[in-house]
Amino acid sequence: MKRKIAILGSTGSIGRTLIEIIKKDKKKFEIILLSTDSNYKELLKQAKFFNVKNLIINNSLSYLEAKKNKFSRNINVLNNFDGLKKIFKKKIDYTMSSISGIEGLKPTIEVIKHTKNIAIANKEAIICGWDLIRNELKKNKTNFIPVDSEHFSIWYALKGIDSNIIDKIYLTASGGPFLKYPVKKFHKIKIKQAVKHPNWNMGKKISVDSSTMMNKIFEIIEAKKIFDVPYKKLSIIIHPKSYVHAILKFKNGLTKIIVHDTNMRIPISNSLYFSNQTIHSKKIDLKILNNLEFQDINLKRFPVVKILNKLPEKSSLFETILVSTNDKLVKSFLDDKIKFTDIYKKMNTILELNEFKKFKKLKVKKIDDIINLNNAVNDKLNSEIN
Repeated sequence: MKRKIAILGSTGSIGRTLIEIIKKDKKKFEIILLSTDSNYKELLKQAKFFNVKNLIINNSLSYLEAKKNKFSRNINVLNNFDGLKKIFKKKIDYTMSSISGIEGLKPTIEVIKHTKNIAIANKEAIICGWDLIRNELKKNKTNFIPVDSEHFSIWYALKGIDSNIIDKIYLTASGGPFLKYPVKKFHKIKIKQAVKHPNWNMGKKISVDSSTMMNKIFEIIEAKKIFDVPYKKLSIIIHPKSYVHAILKFKNGLTKIIVHDTNMRIPISNSLYFSNQTIHSKKIDLKILNNLEFQDINLKRFPVVKILNKLPEKSSLFETILVSTNDKLVKSFLDDKIKFTDIYKKMNTILELNEFKKFKKLKVKKIDDIINLNNAVNDKLNSEIN
């Protein structure tokens, strides 16, 4: 029997990688739903290849364009996620949630009740709404698999192990394109430099996050929430080759080091097959293992790491302020409105405002709390940047 699956954000990098994996095993899967924000042309190609009958296109203009296509006349094309009950008559086997940004939170929460297993690649959803996600997972008995290479590595390393014996978890960071770039020249960094990651082929936004190290800050927050460990047990170390993805040191004196190829096929494939499938990968690279080049974080080069000291130990709405502020500032940098160095400077200013610091004590109770706060932060930053 074919496994029934859905891919939210199927035209993004994670979604496309999953599509390529499934293509080689097409007879084993039936795709019930695909979604995109605006790339309707790619979405229609995917739908035609897999004979998908349900599509969601969030962008209104792209939705209207897609509806004009002959293929769309015989399938169900929607403009939002409000009709999931009509699409899923019963629980499907697997869902990949890879819609980027806070916009991916509501669809992620909504789809949990309709799937037996959910792989989440949306950082913002986990950082801002983990408490809401966790409640839905428990209520609907849905299995969760993290997809980020670091969190998948930790998840895999902790199989069958009591998390209470964790002494320290190290998340590795490549250092991005500016690991050896002169700090005194940071104020002159151009957009084309910041989006050129040395190891990973990623979108512009996440590439900038990697260059500032904000991407790793987000991953620390995710790890704290997903694995329920305090910040003091989480640390970042530089590893330029991106070959080691996580190091786990246990109280019994043992340490696990998780290594895999520098691509997302490994965690995505394992989330889909639950490690029961042979996945072709390269041989162990002894040259890299003999020269791992682990380094401590240089705070002058990556000052954004100091933001970890501002975060409350308990989950709160303050994480939404961090995500919203970073999203807006990175967009402003990519729009050439602010300098690269302004990302941290302006972020630090916003996080120190009393009107936002009070949210450290406020818990997330519903999705609207996150959406409304995100809008408030955007309004504040619009006036600051202008």
